[in-house]
Amino acid sequence: MNFLQTPTLQILHSALNAATLRQRVIQNNLANVDTPGYKSQEVIFEDELKKALNEPSSGFVGKRTDPRHIPIGNSLQPSAFQPAVVVNNQSWVQNNGNNVDIEYEMMKMAENQIWYNALVQQTSGYFNKLREVIKEGR
Repeated sequence: MNFLQTPTLQILHSALNAATLRQRVIQNNLANVDTPGYKSQEVIFEDELKKALNEPSSGFVGKRTDPRHIPIGNSLQPSAFQPAVVVNNQSWVQNNGNNVDIEYEMMKMAENQIWYNALVQQTSGYFNKLREVIKEGR
């Protein structure tokens, strides 16, 4: 068994990538707060991951040897969860067509920082447990 390719570690890796991308997107939104016509962007990841994790999985899963094969059964592939950037075209905050709300973006930045720190702690805990197993608890 490869301890560096576990589903848990792959999900943590994808979530860390999503948090990093979200930080860049928020910074980009804040940098364009006065740009006329700029539409804010956001990263979607957690809702899609949660939806996939909550789906009931069947006991039978077909093996795919080629990405063009039709998937059989419900197999959870953590590497398939990638963050996506979407443009928010629904709201208007300023008269110039720009919809960046500074207070909302700062709140999202703080929330993302807490989320990122929690993911780093989870990843660190995983490797600490693995180190203890390798050292046999000594």
